[in-house]
Amino acid sequence: MASQTRLTTPLVRQGGELREATWDEALDRATAAFAAARDQDATRSFGMFSCSKATNEVNFLAQKFVRSVLGSNNIDSCNRT
Repeated sequence: MASQTRLTTPLVRQGGELREATWDEALDRATAAFAAARDQDATRSFGMFSCSKATNEVNFLAQKFVRSVLGSNNIDSCNRT
């Protein structure tokens, strides 16, 4: 049984408040934010944490995305924990 407090629709911030949005709007906003980070010099505007409990394949894809798509080397898979 799903929790009554679990989100079932995406939320976006508008004017400092969260409101419900469609999946298309939420994904468009996320895409725009990634593009803005990349365009602002992703070497300083973007970083990613990946999970040390994730598979090697998932961590590989995460680092490939950050390095190839966003142009940043700022990725930490927290493998030292």
